[in-house]
Amino acid sequence: MRKSHPMRRVVLATAATVSGVVLLLSLKPASDPAAASAAGAAPQQTAAGQESPQGGQQSGAQSAGAAAGTVTGDATQTQYGTVQVRLTVANGKVTKAEAVQAPKGGLSDQKTALAVPRLNQEAVAAQSAQIDAVSGATYTSTGYKKSLQSALDKVKASSGSSSGSSSGSSGSAQAQARTVTGKAVQTQYGTVQVRITVGNGKISKAEAVQAPKGGLSDQKTALAVPRLNQEAVAAGTANIDAVSGATYTSTGYKQSLQSALDQAGG
Repeated sequence: MRKSHPMRRVVLATAATVSGVVLLLSLKPASDPAAASAAGAAPQQTAAGQESPQGGQQSGAQSAGAAAGTVTGDATQTQYGTVQVRLTVANGKVTKAEAVQAPKGGLSDQKTALAVPRLNQEAVAAQSAQIDAVSGATYTSTGYKKSLQSALDKVKASSGSSSGSSSGSSGSAQAQARTVTGKAVQTQYGTVQVRITVGNGKISKAEAVQAPKGGLSDQKTALAVPRLNQEAVAAGTANIDAVSGATYTSTGYKQSLQSALDQAGG
């Protein structure tokens, strides 16, 4: 019986050794570097897949934002301070108007607070500079309209150039036509300012962006301006007849028209 004990120890040791080898073989693939790298590849690809949609959404938002832009008009000096208008434009329409500069100090603060919000609303509603002055803030209103008109001119110029670059032969024809705004001329009854559309060396359209308003001036403007517009297109020059009963308006119109023609090159 005593001789059988060493044999048992050998058998037990052999069994333990075999079990240890089997255990090591079963654990080896989990510690294999190649297997580990292959297992880590899938999470990396998933993370990349999550990032690319976000990048696509950002670029889409940027392209959508590019469709809208801001345009700032010229700074206009008035008796009480500077007025400057900035427009937000989308799809060729004014969606927002704001005064980035306006008269300040003393009574001007009250007038600016009263006038500017109304002028902003009217600019968006009218989509032009033909808006009414706010009573009690005439100088601010006049400066606002001038700066607004310059901003609108910039919008039209940029939209004309972009459409011309993408519309082939018709675009080149449009590129030949452009709008030019003459200088604002002060008359005894108010300001007159003419804007013309010129193409192929001819006036295709004339309009008064500013004209005397209020009281009897409204009647005279309604009578004179349409006739002056027609004569300007027909004559192609500023050598047009004054409208009877609206001499001051006619004179101011012709002076502003001549300055527009000078800018257009004749």
